[in-house]
Amino acid sequence: MSSFHLGSASLDRMPAIADADMTAEQKSVMDEIAAGPRGRIGGPFIPLMRSPELMNRVQKVGEYLRFHNTMGLRNSEFAVLVVARHWGQPIEWAIHRTIAEREGVLPATCDAIAQGRRPDNMTADEAVIYDTLEELRSNRCLSDVTYDRVRQRFGEQGVIDMVAHYGYYSLLAMTMNVARTALPEGTESVAGLKAFPG
Repeated sequence: MSSFHLGSASLDRMPAIADADMTAEQKSVMDEIAAGPRGRIGGPFIPLMRSPELMNRVQKVGEYLRFHNTMGLRNSEFAVLVVARHWGQPIEWAIHRTIAEREGVLPATCDAIAQGRRPDNMTADEAVIYDTLEELRSNRCLSDVTYDRVRQRFGEQGVIDMVAHYGYYSLLAMTMNVARTALPEGTESVAGLKAFPG
């Protein structure tokens, strides 16, 4: 399925569950997430609600990776864009591009990622993150040179955080791709978001 099919409400396989139809466990998890730093939920949490215990555990990992990781918010949001492009995931892209730009990632950098190109004029941190995630996707591991580059910049905890970050946002992207999760209201589809074939 190519990326232009994703995000349409008419194709959504797992739309939001009405409050009246939620189980007690689903309501409890929803309330806990809404009380946290996200303030509300949507996107991947809509389909994940079908497995509330999994969603609860996953969102706690996500809360750490998004708000408390060793890379910092700007770098974290930049990394999400790379992952979203890898998976051709329009919701992940739409949500996190806005945050990435607010945190200082250049629009031209975002455009290049969307088009499947290595951005020009990346910061030193962006270059490390981009090259690491591209290598991880392509080779399913990191060379000694890349590993040392990440470790020197972010430390051993940063290496683990970056790998976990890639895995977490890949899980969310895959979930939304399978569920065909609809774009949030007021969000435009992403022109030019290049999905890999297959």
